[in-house]
Amino acid sequence: MRTMLALALILLSGAAVAQTTPPAASAPPGAADKPPVQAKPPKAKAAPEHQSIAKRLQACLEIEDGTKGRLDCYDAVFPPKPNPKAAAAKGVADCRFKKEEDERLACFNGFAESIPKF
Repeated sequence: MRTMLALALILLSGAAVAQTTPPAASAPPGAADKPPVQAKPPKAKAAPEHQSIAKRLQACLEIEDGTKGRLDCYDAVFPPKPNPKAAAAKGVADCRFKKEEDERLACFNGFAESIPKF
């Protein structure tokens, strides 16, 4: 009988402590020390990926011809994959196989300049 009485007292005292404990104390340790997480605005991209390839190539034509900047712009659209045995380019995507930067730039320019304006 005493055992049952002692067990009942333990359970009741545990319930009383749980009811009087503030909600912050029930949070995981260290959570109260951290500031709330705030949403960050998305970063703006220089050349949006949702534009068509033709529009992105035409945007590269606005950069001064013969510069590394224009080549970098083309390389962003079609990353280079140099191939020493590359055949003549049949399309703008084939320009990425040119090994020399000057050849690759001339190839891209030839195709990009022939794209009709929208």
